[in-house]
Amino acid sequence: MWSSFDQVSEVASVPVETRLEAYRPELTGYCYRMLGSAFEAEDAVQDTFVRAWRNFDRFEGRSALRTWLYRIATNVCLNMTASAQRRVRPMDLGPAGSGTASHPGEPRPEQIWLGPVPDDRVLPTAGDPAEVVAGRESVRLAFVAALQHLPPKQRAVLILREVLAWSAQEVADLLDTSVASVNSALQRARVTIASADTDAEVRRPLDEEQQALLARYVRAFAEYDLTALTALLHEDATLSMPPVPLWMRGPDDIVAWMTGTGSGCRGSRLVPVAANGMPAFGQYRRDPDSGHVPWSLIVVGLAGGRITSLNHFLDAERLFPLFGLPDRIEEGAGQPEQAGQIA
Repeated sequence: MWSSFDQVSEVASVPVETRLEAYRPELTGYCYRMLGSAFEAEDAVQDTFVRAWRNFDRFEGRSALRTWLYRIATNVCLNMTASAQRRVRPMDLGPAGSGTASHPGEPRPEQIWLGPVPDDRVLPTAGDPAEVVAGRESVRLAFVAALQHLPPKQRAVLILREVLAWSAQEVADLLDTSVASVNSALQRARVTIASADTDAEVRRPLDEEQQALLARYVRAFAEYDLTALTALLHEDATLSMPPVPLWMRGPDDIVAWMTGTGSGCRGSRLVPVAANGMPAFGQYRRDPDSGHVPWSLIVVGLAGGRITSLNHFLDAERLFPLFGLPDRIEEGAGQPEQAGQIA
């Protein structure tokens, strides 16, 4: 057994940068929930590490390194949200549109939209199954969108207490406030979250039925078989396409859009990824010259054996590198149709 002195010496010999990097995934997940943007979350974590590195000689182990980093990250996020408007989904801006619309509307600035995040940037790859499921649930698009309705400090309290399971005293110490204030903020936050529609998303690792459903979706989309696609959609399924504001609800309007204005997606190829604890695909549209080029990142919501949401994020130029997707698919590359490949 090492002596306590040996253990302290061993930790002290680890470079500061290495010790900080061990916390990057969980801090990125925390900042993403706070900010609603993978890119802003990564900026916030980088700022946190810079501040921690500059002040590490004054840290002196007065609290756990993890707690200290969360204090810094929280302050960074609160500063970033002070002057920014909350991030939204197209559904937050107005009623559903028509599938026969000739134009989806002018793109809105990136700064207003809730964006997707790769699972491997914010979720553990292994661990207690219950914690893995809870982690997936806490980064679902609908849940993160609901968080954006909370004032920033309430948002931090809810995430720290409900998602990360910190005690009220720990949160009070981190925010320099009282336990009573933390409990009051948590109660108000719970009321707001309970009134939001956060239930129609995947909560668990995909089972065989869901894998088969996704395989059918990939085949229907690749073949542009809209009859087959209609059979997979929930009666209240939604289709959205940020940064444009138009969104649709129901199979009739979704299929009408894909038949008409959105018919340029015919002949697309899909490459599976994972985003927000949900199945997702990089969509590549046909290049008139040859092969296929990036078009959108599709995050798919599932419930009750049906597809409940198709979230097309059109900022392919930034999102595809973030998700490690290739910059094009050459002619003749295979289509991932098997459920196992998709999972």
